[in-house]
Amino acid sequence: MANTSGYLPIEDYGIIGNMKTVALVSLEASIDFMCFPEFDSPTLFAGLLDQENGGSFKIVPQMENCKTKQLYIPGTAVLLTRFFSDDGISEITDYMPVKGFAENSICAIVRHIKTIRGNVTYKIHCDPRFDYANVAHKLEKKNKQELVFTAINDGNTMARLLADFPLNIKKGTGYAEVTIKQGERCTIVLESLKEADTDDLREIGFYTGGTYQETVNFWKMWISKSTYSGRWTELVNRSVITLKLLTSATHGSMVAAPTFGLPESIKGDRNWDYRFNWIRDAAFTMYAFLRLGFTEEATKFLGWIHERSTARQLHLVYAIDGAEVMEETILKHLEGYEQTKPVRIGNAAGAQLQLDIYGELIDTIYIYNKNHAKINHELWQTIELHIQHVIRDWKKPDHWIWEFRNGKKHFLHSRLMCWVAMDRAIKIAVDRSFPYPAVEWKEVRDQIYTNIYNDFWNEKLGAWVQYKGADTVDASALLMPLVHFITPDEPRWVSTLERIEKELSTDVLLYRYDNKKMKDGLKGEEGTFNMCSFWFIEALAKHKQTDKALEYFEKMTGYANHLGLFSEQIGKRGEHLGNFPQAFTHLALISAALELDKQLDRI
Repeated sequence: MANTSGYLPIEDYGIIGNMKTVALVSLEASIDFMCFPEFDSPTLFAGLLDQENGGSFKIVPQMENCKTKQLYIPGTAVLLTRFFSDDGISEITDYMPVKGFAENSICAIVRHIKTIRGNVTYKIHCDPRFDYANVAHKLEKKNKQELVFTAINDGNTMARLLADFPLNIKKGTGYAEVTIKQGERCTIVLESLKEADTDDLREIGFYTGGTYQETVNFWKMWISKSTYSGRWTELVNRSVITLKLLTSATHGSMVAAPTFGLPESIKGDRNWDYRFNWIRDAAFTMYAFLRLGFTEEATKFLGWIHERSTARQLHLVYAIDGAEVMEETILKHLEGYEQTKPVRIGNAAGAQLQLDIYGELIDTIYIYNKNHAKINHELWQTIELHIQHVIRDWKKPDHWIWEFRNGKKHFLHSRLMCWVAMDRAIKIAVDRSFPYPAVEWKEVRDQIYTNIYNDFWNEKLGAWVQYKGADTVDASALLMPLVHFITPDEPRWVSTLERIEKELSTDVLLYRYDNKKMKDGLKGEEGTFNMCSFWFIEALAKHKQTDKALEYFEKMTGYANHLGLFSEQIGKRGEHLGNFPQAFTHLALISAALELDKQLDRI
């Protein structure tokens, strides 16, 4: 149900995708967000960020007092939206075909409309708004069942609407009204189109034929590769399918989230563009893929990383194709979700120094080398290059995992991950008998360890603190035992865990840091951070607080939406905040589930 501003809650959406882009489909069967045809393309639909002008693709059953439900076909990214009323039952099946599509430029949304009970009339409105709703388009009716939208500023940017029922033009939008009898089905498709494709167009029969079963079969075949056999199969499968949807079939890179502009704080300015490949997020994701047996994704990502690794320092964030991230700009013409501005595209974090990325990346390569396939000499040379940067820069202040925009500090998490980088590189070298300067690398690793152990410890607080000299803790310290810097029963760690729970938690919900004490230069009070909650649960499990960890895991998964999806944060009313769905949350859920399974199996 829409709130007083007219916007649906962020959690009222599901996603469909084809590993090139995704679409957000609401509980009202409206597609209100989609970048088209790629993850980082301009939006075609952005009604989630401007309900009047952003554009949407709606299918509205003409029934009174409807209730709706959504579910995925189990083990797939095929989404069903059902409408229930005294007048009848309607079912809309949404998916994006995969077979044969990942290898070419065509991108399509297929929408099957079926009446389960009664005879139901449907009103359909397809209202694309090209280039972030920034330019007009022309609309041409090719025949009774085909419309073509063309952006006026670029005649090669087109979208084609086709159906197995008549389509019309109404006030510059695609419109249809169709009555479907009980047990019957109709189909409408929106596909990307370029001028070069106009001589070889698919007919609607192509989509009403085998694409549904091909798509279902693809997903079920893919998820069958999972090695997970634990207690939360449905949750873990949904999370890893979500991660797969955010991974580029073309490049092997991935987006941190497929959206931009969804606020971390209503009426605040914490509104970012996450449609890029963060080295950290991608490395954590590949770690999750590897632990579940999905090795092809990790292999392709490491190839992508190798291509990015030159004599220059590794960037924090890249475009999906490996290019530099666009500069941060504001789309002033969009009002923003619940009138929360500014709506930004691009990301200024691309220019930040964040030293932790080396640890997360090399740790993933370490797991790949240990559990899947031995790395080659060329990838080892890439690791050597990254280690040179760590040796040179580990003592520098940086912008931290949370992309601090109010200067640089000597942050604990950055220092910790520099230690991880050195430690895992040494382990890889020993395992593979690669030549390396053992004395120098071990000396640097030990220097970093000593620096963390002594210089980041606050005796009065009884905890390792957020940054050198700080008097507050940070949730990223929860990774200390997770990356095996210390054992979970280390007295200093137990004390730190207790302090984090006392200062940052409300039950299982954790803030990543206290932004009242930590002046980050941004407006608004953000919500609790879902990834940190799952880190907390995993840390409890490692500390053998198994009963508490199990209870908290079950409680935390209860904050997922009706489809098992998470955004970045949870607000004061339990609402989802931030970009959606977020890879970080889902990979942390997977890691916590795996640790809990391991600890419970030992009991």
